[in-house]
Amino acid sequence: MFHRKLAPPTETTLLLGPRATGKSTWLEQVLPSATRFDLLDTRLARDLAADPSRFAREVEALPDGAWVVVDEVQKVPALLDEVHRLDGKRGRRFVLSGSSARKLKRGGANLLAGRAIRRDFFPMVSAEVQEATPLERVTFGSLPRVFGLKRPHAYLESYVDTYLREEVQAEALTRNIGGFSRFLEVAARQNGQVTNVSNIARDAQVARPTVQGYFDVLVDTLLGFWLPAWKLKPGTKLVAHPKFFFFDPGVARTLTRRLSYPPTPEEFGTLFETHLLHELRAYLSYSELNYPISYFRTHDDVEADVVLETQKGFVALEFKASDDWRSSFNAGFKRLRDALPNVTCIGVFTGERAQKGDGSTVLPYPKFLEALWAGQLIR
Repeated sequence: MFHRKLAPPTETTLLLGPRATGKSTWLEQVLPSATRFDLLDTRLARDLAADPSRFAREVEALPDGAWVVVDEVQKVPALLDEVHRLDGKRGRRFVLSGSSARKLKRGGANLLAGRAIRRDFFPMVSAEVQEATPLERVTFGSLPRVFGLKRPHAYLESYVDTYLREEVQAEALTRNIGGFSRFLEVAARQNGQVTNVSNIARDAQVARPTVQGYFDVLVDTLLGFWLPAWKLKPGTKLVAHPKFFFFDPGVARTLTRRLSYPPTPEEFGTLFETHLLHELRAYLSYSELNYPISYFRTHDDVEADVVLETQKGFVALEFKASDDWRSSFNAGFKRLRDALPNVTCIGVFTGERAQKGDGSTVLPYPKFLEALWAGQLIR
């Protein structure tokens, strides 16, 4: 059993993360004596939706100081009103886990009005498995069950078919099954690229506003995120469109229907970047730093994969799935140093030895992750 990096809850918490990232297992570890309501139990969810007061009566019967866990709370959003009323009475605290914020927002549910803190849950990270994912396994992603399978193809295909194509499709509020399926495949093939909604709409053969709505679904169901373009300063000519990334490279690759084929170098480069962004986002969230991240790119295609501002200054990151760090990889760093007085430039590559020079530090992929989770790079 892996030890997850998220600190155990000490107060009422809304825990959000994609399906099958291990939220329920983690809660059983850190709150073993909590009373649980598993809303994936269809009968229980139906009964509580019909009579939310039953939930309140059962909670009222618990001893003082009891913890209550509600799994997949978005199945019955009305329970949030009951939690709001009961939270803190006689020392009771709640953890509400979910894999979709969309249903909660769409139903106008009471998101506890600041009474509950929000925590995000991610797939496995290197600090939890005690090693960097081997490069040949990066394309399978970091969902917990993937680590126990030599060939996770069938599991990932099942995840995509039973969850994305059914549950997320239901979230899309569309009868255009074919259009949504085409969108998923096209969006996955565009993973990590500057997003042109019009082009994706054309390739998926659906209307542009519909595609924008589909992206909103993926964000609300925690299956992807936007990486915005960073604006250097007013008047600077920079790319303004954001990039869209799926939360897990294995899920993204499965959606492209290329899981059984060796990745091309270009494809692996994007998957490598997706994987490292996952580690970075998890580190920032679990460490409660929550610095916003962006990417930097000029109109002449000079780019840095990540730019973020910390309390100690700016940090720029460049990820390269290459065993050789070329001087051309520093172009984005050079452009940033021309404009920023205090920027730390860190390259990450698949070579074996660290390098320094030209104002940047270049770390092998495993060393970067080790230093990141040790709090040596961003704090």
